[in-house]
Amino acid sequence: MTGTIEGGCRCGRVRYRVAADDLPKAYACHCLDCQTWSGSAFSVQFILPEDQLEVTGEPALYERTSPESGRTSRQRACPVCFTRVFNTNSARPGLAVVRAGTLDRSDELTLAAHIWTRRKMGGIVIPEGVPTWPEGAPPADFVAALSR
Repeated sequence: MTGTIEGGCRCGRVRYRVAADDLPKAYACHCLDCQTWSGSAFSVQFILPEDQLEVTGEPALYERTSPESGRTSRQRACPVCFTRVFNTNSARPGLAVVRAGTLDRSDELTLAAHIWTRRKMGGIVIPEGVPTWPEGAPPADFVAALSR
């Protein structure tokens, strides 16, 4: 790979780059946490190996351990403009979940899947043929959906 994709927070204090020739496949999560954290109907993100994410600036860290699962989510956001940039989770060691809207070219993304659709707000229409799951997707199915 010779190309890079870049993104960052609104004010530019936290930036990132990923060595990739193509934009990643993004997915929408409709779970309550994503609705609350995004302040919207769902959160759009993409996943990549954490060691491929080169971050500059010093993001603030917020950790939340789920009382139900015991998993810890580590959210990284800009300490100035409060843009949530990416997170890691103890359930997925070695992976980073990047907020797709922080990509410089976010308008070129395609939503490849939707998860936690049982929490989907009314009025949100998912196009026919796009893979969906009422909760989290089985890992192999999810990887396949994001690889199409």
